Amino acid sequence: MKYIFFCFALVCITYTTSSQNDSLINSLKIELPTAQFSKGVLFETVEIPFISSTTDKPDIKAEDWDTTVYNPYQNILQNFPLVLNFKDSTYASPVPHPKVVTSHYGWRKGRPHKGIDIDLVTGDSVAAVLDGIVRYAKYTRGFGNTVVVRHYNGLESTYAHLSKIGVKANDSIVKGQYVGKGGNTGNSRGSHLHLELSYKGHSIHPEYLFDFSPKNTIRAEQVWVTQKWTHARYHNSRQLSKVKVIKSADEAALVSLAKQPKFYVVKKGDTLYGISKRNNMSVAMLCNTNAIKQNATLKIGQKLVLEL
Repeated sequence: MKYIFFCFALVCITYTTSSQNDSLINSLKIELPTAQFSKGVLFETVEIPFISSTTDKPDIKAEDWDTTVYNPYQNILQNFPLVLNFKDSTYASPVPHPKVVTSHYGWRKGRPHKGIDIDLVTGDSVAAVLDGIVRYAKYTRGFGNTVVVRHYNGLESTYAHLSKIGVKANDSIVKGQYVGKGGNTGNSRGSHLHLELSYKGHSIHPEYLFDFSPKNTIRAEQVWVTQKWTHARYHNSRQLSKVKVIKSADEAALVSLAKQPKFYVVKKGDTLYGISKRNNMSVAMLCNTNAIKQNATLKIGQKLVLEL
């Protein structure tokens, strides 16, 4: 017993002495007994490196950090294409069961649906997809109980319609960590998780960045995002758009020069029949492209996609 106490005291003395000599300790030196003789004990020095508590993660709270509003980027002009870099090859599933996407990113009933809806039962745990810091955690109009996590590459993920918020603003979290419980709060018809991904206020098609199959893979280490993948009107919420990830600046530049979709803004007196006839397309094609029914009521100012 005395021998064990002696070794422990020796370790403490070694650590204390080192701490006094160097305030930036990066290892711990321990004297371990390797042999015992009649006149004493032979010790061997073993050095154990410390894992530093500081990391190379950027200070993501340095700019536009606001825990009181959902979107603090109202006055920021973003240039496209933009690039997102990922250190991980996989993300954590936001739900604890196989992911079933019930509504995709895209045009839905004449309005933009800027995220995806994932089926769940009220009370199911919801987890963060990547490491980050909670920027926003409160009730917000439309989304109900909402959590927004800013990740270390600038991307933000939104978890909406929660029945319970399980984190608070400024909490640091790791991917897969609990952020709340799924629910049906806000403007929601049935329990589900509304998941959005955005960069500086611009929504990004989640299925362009992430593969929502059981593999939970991130599409690429470096992903270039053009405006096609930041506007819901380019997509149909009823089906997954064909995804071809842009992985270089040169490829992004070429894609940006490609033909852009054609739109029509609804005016007073317009009908689906009249719009389709003037633009040489069938009513069925016009409705399918815009994910609306043929008996849908048009609203003045509503944008309709004529050609993708």
